Amino acid sequence: MPDGSMPTYWIIVGSPDNFMRTAEHGFTVQGLKSRHRKKAERMKPGDKIVYYLTGRKAFGGIVTIESPYFESHERIWESGDPKKAAEDYPFRVRISPDVVLPVLDAIPAEPIARRMTYVAKWPAANWTLAFQGNVHEINEEDFHMIRDAIVSAIPVGVGVAGG
Repeated sequence: MPDGSMPTYWIIVGSPDNFMRTAEHGFTVQGLKSRHRKKAERMKPGDKIVYYLTGRKAFGGIVTIESPYFESHERIWESGDPKKAAEDYPFRVRISPDVVLPVLDAIPAEPIARRMTYVAKWPAANWTLAFQGNVHEINEEDFHMIRDAIVSAIPVGVGVAGG
């Protein structure tokens, strides 16, 4: 961490389409929905983001936050809810990719989620409730469990950045 503090670990929950929009921007920027300003304000360089892909119920990658949050209204991501068509994910951070899988290779979340401390608050039959909403904070142990699973899904010979 640039300031010597411990990183915070975040899960961004989003559609595969929004994950691909982030990919189209080279995993250089991530937006949060307007109702998550307080979480965006807490994000800092060195923090980690794990991507959970809705519909696929899978983890797609990990990035490192490179900047404090800022506000922008450039249209990049879209809400799947027609009632929220105006949502432009205004609270943003600069990011860099650590390890990212193609959407079709994203790893199933269920076997990992069932072992996560974060998910233990929900009934086992309803583990996906832990991934409702756009942004969640997880502990370091849960982060490393997810990261290890993503890294192990990468074909031999393909590089992995970051920690």
